[in-house]
Amino acid sequence: MTDDTTNPSPSERILASRRRFLATAGIAAPAILAAPAIVRAQAPIKWRLQTYSGAPLGAHVIKPQIDAFNAAANGEMTIELYYADQLVPTSELFRALQNGTLDAIQSDEATMASPVDIAVFGGYFPFATRYSLDVASMFMYYGLDKIWQEAYAEVPNVTYLSTGAWDPLHIFTVKKPIRSLADFNGLRVFGVPTAGKFLSRYGMIPVTVPWDDVEVSMRTGDLDGVAWCGFTEAYEVGWANVCKFALSNSVTGAWFGSYFANTESWKKVPPHLQQLYKATIDQSHYYRNIWYWGGEAQLRVNGEKMEQTALPAEEWAQVIKDAESFWDEVAGQSERAKRVVDIFKRYAADQAKAGYPYR
Repeated sequence: MTDDTTNPSPSERILASRRRFLATAGIAAPAILAAPAIVRAQAPIKWRLQTYSGAPLGAHVIKPQIDAFNAAANGEMTIELYYADQLVPTSELFRALQNGTLDAIQSDEATMASPVDIAVFGGYFPFATRYSLDVASMFMYYGLDKIWQEAYAEVPNVTYLSTGAWDPLHIFTVKKPIRSLADFNGLRVFGVPTAGKFLSRYGMIPVTVPWDDVEVSMRTGDLDGVAWCGFTEAYEVGWANVCKFALSNSVTGAWFGSYFANTESWKKVPPHLQQLYKATIDQSHYYRNIWYWGGEAQLRVNGEKMEQTALPAEEWAQVIKDAESFWDEVAGQSERAKRVVDIFKRYAADQAKAGYPYR
């Protein structure tokens, strides 16, 4: 009998190498952060955090951070991690955070229906970014951090903490390849709300199901594909085993994901543990950027599970042009939304002027 493990496929080798990076990176070695044990009189703080992601993806986008924090907190505080829909449906994450059912959450604003006028920019906003570093750059240098802080300061009992980048958005389909805009028509696709709304103008039908039901829904024919992630996630969570085709055109270069805490819960955390929590968030942003960036390239080149297709150049140019009117529509929704869109435009113009390697 042949032992298949001695001859792994290209994608299996790539996944294995990225998992080894997770095991050796600082974020996944929390023991070295732990302080010496000391006796404490007060009971440890306990939090419940739920993420938007299912367990296979959560193993990369949140679990290493929580493991590192719990070890470094040295018994003063423990965070219990829950994955998509385990305590509350993802669509109710924000409300559960606000009423104290959850102490903290990780999600994009659009998926969890955040009640702020900038929620539309969370997740995938069409063509807002080309690369993952675009997200951090616009928050650090262009003022998106101030706008996010301003918006959430108006929401009772929620504290906004940080936003980072995830992967680019591609469309993966089970049976039908996408080779023209006409092929979007009638496709029932699981995805994030804003990108889904934009793509629906070409006839695509956005469908919402619990994250853990996505693969089953594609196997039963209830879904025709996903518009939720890039190649890294598609391979990591198993969707590449179900989908036969991958559209190489990326609707946007990076997902906007954020961290929030229940304000009352946050106030009970001493300053040194608040700083530790924010530091592990930054560590998570760092690891995630590398995990996605390197994984995307390797799996597009060496991944063997999906046939890549592309839209004709003139049709793709039309999609990019259509995004301009979509941006203007969103900018008209509120003064604050207009400020965000203005930043997107200014940033894109600056990147184009900067040239290689920016654009």
